[in-house]
Amino acid sequence: MKTTEFETSKFLYDDFFTVKLHLIVVEPFFVDATRKQIIVPLSDLRRDFGGLLESGEGADVTFKIDEEAFSAHRYVLAARSPVFKVQLLGSMMESKMDTIFIEDMRADVFKIMLQFIYTDMLPSEVEVSIEIAQHLLVAANRYGLERLRLICEKKLCDSLDVESAATTLVLAKQHNCGQRKDICIDFVASRDVLDGIMETDGFKHLMSSTPVLLKEILDKLKSWWKI
Repeated sequence: MKTTEFETSKFLYDDFFTVKLHLIVVEPFFVDATRKQIIVPLSDLRRDFGGLLESGEGADVTFKIDEEAFSAHRYVLAARSPVFKVQLLGSMMESKMDTIFIEDMRADVFKIMLQFIYTDMLPSEVEVSIEIAQHLLVAANRYGLERLRLICEKKLCDSLDVESAATTLVLAKQHNCGQRKDICIDFVASRDVLDGIMETDGFKHLMSSTPVLLKEILDKLKSWWKI
């Protein structure tokens, strides 16, 4: 439109004009990162491997303890435990066996250990008592499960009391748990609990099985008396 035509048109009023637009808004080609984000779900690895153990699908080895049987997968166990790796994939007789008998271990403890191997955590539906933690520590040490061993150590140290202290100390000595042994000796040598600990069956077992610990307790008492 020419300027002269525009100036004489009905759309111009007092040197102003209005433009009316009709807009159609479509989905933009970009995403505003402050408003929309891609949500990454938590890892399903524990759930998937836990389900694999529970279903027994593809299991190629069975462990028997007393009257109970547990199906498992050789390569999963070998990947998690250096002891199982030698036992199940090495030259040992068990590598050729479909059924392996486990001795000197409770069935409920072995079941919890298996669940830990597959999921890297203790089962939430099981209450891990002091007694179970003691047995699990022995099992973890037996199969080279360092993380499980440390979890059990922490559980036992956090739960130290007069009744369990001496037994926990003996376990720490027998399984080379240096840090836990030091914590137990500090607890046992405390002036306000030592008399009570000495009356327990655990302390009697300590004196008969590992009398060397008595010297360590006395050395700790001497060091505190000097202070």
